[in-house]
Amino acid sequence: MKKARRKTSPRTPGAIDQYIGARIRESRRALGMAQESLGELLGVTFQQIQKYESGRNRVSAARLFAICEALDVSLASMFERKLKD
Repeated sequence: MKKARRKTSPRTPGAIDQYIGARIRESRRALGMAQESLGELLGVTFQQIQKYESGRNRVSAARLFAICEALDVSLASMFERKLKD
C-alpha cells in the first residue's frame, strides 16, 4: 500500500507568511527605511529582508519580535487587518 504524499511541506511559507511580510514592508517604508538598514539592525542581509517581505521565507517568532522593535511597531500590528475605506 502506497503512502499518501503531502502536497506541500508544513514548513513551506503560506498566505500568512506573505501577509506578515507585507506588513513588515509597509512598516519599513512608512519609516523611509531601506532594506539594507533594517538588515543591519537585525544582523542579516538585505536579501534576507527581501525574502521575509515577499513571504518566501518564514519569520521566526524571535526574529519577528526583533523586527517589530527595530521598526518601533507592536507585535500585534503584524497580525491586524486593515479595513478598506
